[in-house]
Amino acid sequence: MTSTAAAPASPTPQEAWDEMRAGNIRFVEGAPRHPRQDVERRHEIAGSQTPRAALFGCSDSRLAAEIIFDEGLGDLFVIRNAGQVISDSVVGSLEYAVAVLNVPLIVVLAHDACGAVRAAIDSTGIDAPPLPPLIWRQISPIVPAVRRVLRAGADAGVTPETVDPEVVGREHLRDTVGQLLHASELISTAVAEGRLAIIGANYRLGEGAAEASIILGDVHDDAAS
Repeated sequence: MTSTAAAPASPTPQEAWDEMRAGNIRFVEGAPRHPRQDVERRHEIAGSQTPRAALFGCSDSRLAAEIIFDEGLGDLFVIRNAGQVISDSVVGSLEYAVAVLNVPLIVVLAHDACGAVRAAIDSTGIDAPPLPPLIWRQISPIVPAVRRVLRAGADAGVTPETVDPEVVGREHLRDTVGQLLHASELISTAVAEGRLAIIGANYRLGEGAAEASIILGDVHDDAAS
């Protein structure tokens, strides 16, 4: 017999972020609940998925999204690559999450001590050795953020050797969010209509905290800088 039960209503952008923030707080405090990770949940979602948010983050092995936000199977639609660099495949995947899966929230997650950011910084040095072509193609979108930070600090003598990688990472995060909106009319329209919010967050590897620094859409975070 075919079930006629209605699918669960999608959360609002605020509800989705509140849940993720609460999960991250539990993770930071060392008290995760590991929700929705049992056999029953596995069976429940085997036929379809209704994630509560999409997350686009760096591939760094320390950025396991479901662990950081104490989420479960089927809760997050996750896309990751080195340095959270926008590409056609990333944008297409996020459009699928918004248009087909009806997620109300996209979290773009950067982090400190990012190897891709470090590689982009090092590549701007005068005597920088050439990188393998595919690695260069992956990190080259980060280089404009590096150059802007270097120009801003030129009077203070900032060089690729002394530049603060965290400043570059925050600049690149702003670029990533801006590029996503520019690349996708579908996503920018959803934000303008209030159906979708985008949060750019920075993850602190030592503390385990994901801190919102960029917020677009109908959502707020009292802790955001």
